[in-house]
Amino acid sequence: MSDILRELLRVSEKAANIARACRQQETLFQLLIQEKKDEEKNKKFAADFKTLADVLVQEVIKQTMENKFPGLGKRVFGEESNEFTNDLGEKITVEVQSTEEETAELLSRVLNGNMLASEALAKVVHQDVDLTDATLEALEISIPLDILGIWVDPIDSTYQYIKGSANVKSNQGVFPNGLQCVTILIGVYDIQTGMPLMGVINQPFVTQNLTTLRWTGQCYWGLSYMGTNMHSLQSSISKGDDSKMHTENSDLEFSQPFSAVISTSEKEPIKAALWQVCGGSVFSAAGAGYKSLCVVQGLVDIYIFSEDTTYKWDSCAAHAILRAMGGGIVDMKECLERSPEKGLDLPQLLYHMENKGASGVDLWANKGGLIAYRSRHRLDTFLSRLIQNLRPSKTPL
Repeated sequence: MSDILRELLRVSEKAANIARACRQQETLFQLLIQEKKDEEKNKKFAADFKTLADVLVQEVIKQTMENKFPGLGKRVFGEESNEFTNDLGEKITVEVQSTEEETAELLSRVLNGNMLASEALAKVVHQDVDLTDATLEALEISIPLDILGIWVDPIDSTYQYIKGSANVKSNQGVFPNGLQCVTILIGVYDIQTGMPLMGVINQPFVTQNLTTLRWTGQCYWGLSYMGTNMHSLQSSISKGDDSKMHTENSDLEFSQPFSAVISTSEKEPIKAALWQVCGGSVFSAAGAGYKSLCVVQGLVDIYIFSEDTTYKWDSCAAHAILRAMGGGIVDMKECLERSPEKGLDLPQLLYHMENKGASGVDLWANKGGLIAYRSRHRLDTFLSRLIQNLRPSKTPL
């Protein structure tokens, strides 16, 4: 049902408002950081953090969806635990209360009695947000509520959010780090098949007013269900959709230069092969959500990551949007092992099953790595060339 997507769009903007509000006061922001417990840590980082902003965003999404669509809130899953421990050692479960005053009172316990900060946060949490999209408003589609699950990454690229760099320059539109790499990710999937159906990516920090120092953001959405494919970039998609541009001439398609975005921690054999395939158009960027967004925006052809340190909450939102655009996100390891022939089904990431034998966050890791793409035709050519350039190294992935 398209009204679910409309509600997710609105709640993503409320989440973005919370993220922006928490960055307005540096003294407040320093109070919000707590180091995660060992079992919650992303092993990619020496120190990983969760913030009160993370927890508030996740809980706002849960409560909003439960209030609007009873039963759905219980199927909202995310990265964060909603338990905080204050300086007195008191463990507090953070939940949005029925009134602004009650939420402020609960937050003050987390913030050690700082009522000014708590009231400011509670005000944003309970503030109505009106974010609409004409294309989405006109869409009417019926999806059974009982098949839906939701993955949330309340603030992806937490380190960049904490660091707060505002003056980073982009490289051909791709930001290597900084607040622009922060995203709020909400992905809806089919709990029976695991396929992504709807996605919202909210980028809270896109442009900053140099006078007020306040940020404005941008929101992207997509829906792919039973042959209906719609997304927020519909009007401008023709420029970046290579599947239509090159289907008639495979020689031209093969010769077209590729571009890719990767993590700074990507393995050297993959980097070396990518430089051969992409002719130097390989960009590094922070945040799995942001790198996927670069593909959605058409800034790059491919986001590739060979490690197992992205998770279902990192990829589900972008995967749904890319599906609506004719692309997807596939398991990298399986793709390389198959040496795929064109036309065969590719191993799309699925979102409904835990990894056997895993524990903690690894239950939901994308174990085989991933490749995000907008055009299947381009992906086939990219994989052929990548495999050719990986073979000489004979280095295990």
